[in-house]
Amino acid sequence: MITFNKEAIRNLDHLNKINLVNSACGYKSANLIGTKSKAGATNLAIFSSVTHFGSEPAIYGFVLRPTTVRRNTYDNIKETGVFTLNAVFEKKIPDAHHTSAKYAEEFSEFDKTSFQEEYKENWIAPFVKNAPIQIAMKFLKEVHIELNDTILILASVEKIHVCKEMVSKDYFIDLSKGKIAAISGLDAYSIPKKNNRFPYQRPKK
Repeated sequence: MITFNKEAIRNLDHLNKINLVNSACGYKSANLIGTKSKAGATNLAIFSSVTHFGSEPAIYGFVLRPTTVRRNTYDNIKETGVFTLNAVFEKKIPDAHHTSAKYAEEFSEFDKTSFQEEYKENWIAPFVKNAPIQIAMKFLKEVHIELNDTILILASVEKIHVCKEMVSKDYFIDLSKGKIAAISGLDAYSIPKKNNRFPYQRPKK
């Protein structure tokens, strides 16, 4: 094995450090966050930090980098209080990754990719049309993480739209059936092929 202690990690070139630290913690979810400003400008951006924070009430969260520069996703969420989560699927990985490019506020990633806006039941924020999983989210609170000046956004799950064939009898969503992508590091995408499910575990006698 090769070992990187804290000092070695700190001394790596910036990009190498990011690649190492981001990929060492394993696979992460790949989600497109859709938002819309009060003025009507839409935004779509890929995030790999969406995490489940509880099921009752249903809460997800994600991390934003410091707002020392303009963050359209953050600004739109604070303006309107809502956003959408949309699963990245195999056919759209290149376009999904392109949403990480830094466009000015007046340009929408929907116009720079093949993604199309979809609106459901008067929800202000746009969903990604044909995404196998689309989730309507409502902002709850932000938590400033002083250690690195990032922001944790916590939001409630208001509605989940999911392709019927992906939902099992016990309501487990089989992501492999939708060819849903996972991210490792900043730019490596994988499509899981199989689920191994196990029963609820109890202590051995």
